[in-house]
Amino acid sequence: MIKNEKLKQWVAELEAHMTPDRVHLCDGSQEEYERLLAMEVERGAAIELNPELRPGCYLFRSDPSDVARVENRTFIAAETEDEAGPTNNWIDPVELKQTMSELYRGCMKGRTMYIIPFCMGPLDSPHSRLGVEITDSAYVVTNMCIMTRVGTPVLEMINAGRPYVAALHSVGYPLEPGQEDLPWPCAPMEQKYISHFPETREIWSYGSGYGGNALLGKKCYALRIASVLGRDEGWLAEHMLILKLTSPEGEVFHICGAFPSACGKTNLAMIEPTLEGWTAETIGDDIAWIHLGEDGRLWAINPESGFFGVAPGTSYKSNYNAMKAVEYNTIFTNTALTDDGDIWWEGMGGPAPEHLLDWQGRDWTPDSGTKAAHPNARFTVRADQAPSIAPDWEAPQGVPIDAILVGGRRSDTIPLVYESLSWQHGIFMGAIMGSAITAAVISDQVGQVRRDPFAMLPFCGYHIGDYLRHWLQVAEQTSADKLPHLFSVNWFRQDEEGNFLWPGFGENSRVLKWIVERCRGLSGARKTAVGYVPGTEDIDLTGLDITADQLADLLTIDRDKWLAEVASIRHNFESYGPKLPAELWQELESLEQRLQAMA
Repeated sequence: MIKNEKLKQWVAELEAHMTPDRVHLCDGSQEEYERLLAMEVERGAAIELNPELRPGCYLFRSDPSDVARVENRTFIAAETEDEAGPTNNWIDPVELKQTMSELYRGCMKGRTMYIIPFCMGPLDSPHSRLGVEITDSAYVVTNMCIMTRVGTPVLEMINAGRPYVAALHSVGYPLEPGQEDLPWPCAPMEQKYISHFPETREIWSYGSGYGGNALLGKKCYALRIASVLGRDEGWLAEHMLILKLTSPEGEVFHICGAFPSACGKTNLAMIEPTLEGWTAETIGDDIAWIHLGEDGRLWAINPESGFFGVAPGTSYKSNYNAMKAVEYNTIFTNTALTDDGDIWWEGMGGPAPEHLLDWQGRDWTPDSGTKAAHPNARFTVRADQAPSIAPDWEAPQGVPIDAILVGGRRSDTIPLVYESLSWQHGIFMGAIMGSAITAAVISDQVGQVRRDPFAMLPFCGYHIGDYLRHWLQVAEQTSADKLPHLFSVNWFRQDEEGNFLWPGFGENSRVLKWIVERCRGLSGARKTAVGYVPGTEDIDLTGLDITADQLADLLTIDRDKWLAEVASIRHNFESYGPKLPAELWQELESLEQRLQAMA
């Protein structure tokens, strides 16, 4: 029962404005979860997969217009345009609320209004934050039950006065009496709005049912709103995996990694090391909330309780732990369906079946000439189903961070790995990160390189210059020896024929070994114009079919390509305006001077 007067009033106002047929307060129980999925199956919105092959699993197919995040319809409605900054879409918050209020009027007619009390982070963590999402989508409710901690314990904390973020969502498809519902209702693209109000800690989403636009605890709260909370409260909300790595001697390291969507975060978070004696465990695969511990080190929690992973390309070879996790109790979206009631996607391994139903429910064969699964098809699964999950993944204080990685999908220029020259230089490395755009976002520029500071370009809830200043200021709060080491990695470098030079997947553990040994001063490196680069003798190649010459190619610093990179970075920095910290301009000038001095 809702006892918090502010929440009670908000719910009553929304019910009167959106006129749902029913209102349901979610308790987060397994019975509720199963009942909602059964309801979605009955109305034709979901398919229950073969319980002998994939027990407790369901497949949803979205509308073809609603398959990914829509960055051009995502807004940061800060009080001023300068507060939102040049990398965000800004609309005046008063104007935006007027527009969306009209869209919300009567939008839940014929539907159920679900009230979802949820917690980002472990229930007993002092670093967790609360939220309430109101939605008319059972798909959203069931996915939120996997991705966050939902239900009565959270409501009790809100009733006791704990602050919460108010998150409102509707698919934007009201039903008239007798009107048949769509399997995946949504609004036209021009009516889609994913809106954030940083000052009032609100999220308003309309017209889309897709995960990143509709599961409002995910990118909307855990990054865009939480980044503002972190700025105001002295912590960081980051688009980062958290990995626990243990050496053969039993020494434990924790690594955060910032990578754009669909660039291998989940694969690295669940890595199966190929080096004998090394083990890896997963703390989180997508988001890290980082705070300063009492010991002066940076600590991180994973605010999510599940994985919302990209399915295509995921296989027992590329990500054994993810494949084991999704063998049961998983929600799939936009994968293909086999004739025996299982799911399939490109890159799963083995030859394609002779016949499938593709992600739109159409007959498909290997000769169809189209993808059977959508390139951004997803799986939603509880984190604790992954065999790699660390026993302490829900530790209330989080885990201490030894190293932070930044990296995107680059076919040339950027070496396999290099270490920053200092904390400030490391923040510069994060600020200049570039990556090829992937299918995780609706865009006509897939494959083109864009600058993506700390993989936060689509997710920073305030001015990107102020965000980078916030990172620089971390060093002012502790001593240099307590700070994590910063590294750039690039698993995707290619030769002239387009072949990947590095095998990737579990072999990335060889690079991680060098990284953690650098953190302890146990491994060598050569100082270059861009940072500390390992020598060919510094990376453990035992048992790997790659020569020292091939590794040398992966570690090459090409002066001319890097000078072209400097020109691209300068152009990008200029677009950020006067708020870009002067320290980062200094780092760019220093990099150019070091490159020009190369023989």
